[in-house]
Amino acid sequence: MKILFVGTHNGGGGTESHLVTLAKAMSEAGHEVAAVIRFDTPIHKGLAGSEVKLYQGIFRNAFDPRGIIAVWRAVSEFKPDWIVGSFSKEYWPLAVIARLRGVKLALFKHMDYPLRFFTHHFIPHLAHRFIVISEYMRKNFIARGVDAAQIDLLYNPLDLNHFQHDPALRKKTRKLMGFNDSDVVIGYIGAMHPDKGMLPLCDAINQVMAEVPNLKALWVGEGLALEELKTKFQNSGFASQHTWHTWSPNVLPYYAAIDMLAMPTIGNEAFGRVSIEAQACGLPVLCSNNGGLSETLQPNITGLLLPAGDVPAWREAIFKLAKDTELRMRLSSKGRDWVNSTFSTTAIVQEFTRLLEERRSKND
Repeated sequence: MKILFVGTHNGGGGTESHLVTLAKAMSEAGHEVAAVIRFDTPIHKGLAGSEVKLYQGIFRNAFDPRGIIAVWRAVSEFKPDWIVGSFSKEYWPLAVIARLRGVKLALFKHMDYPLRFFTHHFIPHLAHRFIVISEYMRKNFIARGVDAAQIDLLYNPLDLNHFQHDPALRKKTRKLMGFNDSDVVIGYIGAMHPDKGMLPLCDAINQVMAEVPNLKALWVGEGLALEELKTKFQNSGFASQHTWHTWSPNVLPYYAAIDMLAMPTIGNEAFGRVSIEAQACGLPVLCSNNGGLSETLQPNITGLLLPAGDVPAWREAIFKLAKDTELRMRLSSKGRDWVNSTFSTTAIVQEFTRLLEERRSKND
């Protein structure tokens, strides 16, 4: 197949990582792949040097002529079988271009927010594939009135050649960060927003630190709640056991440095890419039973699923993992196999190819 991805957003989050990983994986699987992207962005950097053919384009909004012209030209030159979009501001121009040029259209929805009225009623019908990234999202869109037959599920793909346990990196990073061999480090990696649950997580960690002196916490990220978080652990009496690092596109050193990862979201969580990255790197995870997070682990096999915002429950779970090395090893030993079978690029490419090749509805 010939597949044209379109993603001109300049961010560097999960949606952008999804586009880069899936486009490269489809190319490596033998498909002809091109992409209309904005140059000098994380997407551009992620695709540079790959076999994906790149076109320059930008959509500041759905009516941006620069993006429309770039996609039209790419379709004329590349002649794709499918256009694949990931950002809602690009849905309508892609839908119109696909219809005018006779190209099939697949659209991903990564965030679990209601669509605007006309988009909600027409885009899932106009797209040959309207794809969400968790069963949680699929159920929510059905509840909002989208026909179940028009919604497909495809999990985030993960490159397991990139995300893996690295003993040498672990030794180097822990030394640089000042962690001893006897320290047990719990990590939080992500946006520092209140709905991500870092504040109650910090309360639970501080309670465990009072009983487990070798427990350390590594916080990685930035956001609106960062200063409140810093104040909380600086006034806890355990400030020396907390370490904060600004966000970096290269998260591998952080995964290497920690012994378990926490995803304590109390707000809306469509999926939870950090959870599967951590498991691929050989870490047990503690996740809120919230949104799509429950789909990212096998409870009591690769990690623990906990009530969102329940400080006593999180305190108990962190204490248990901090004190029980054998339990941490048992959980971590199963994580990579689980991720490989469910979220690896091999598994996702196979399923995505099936979705694109399978005739489904009158749109096809």
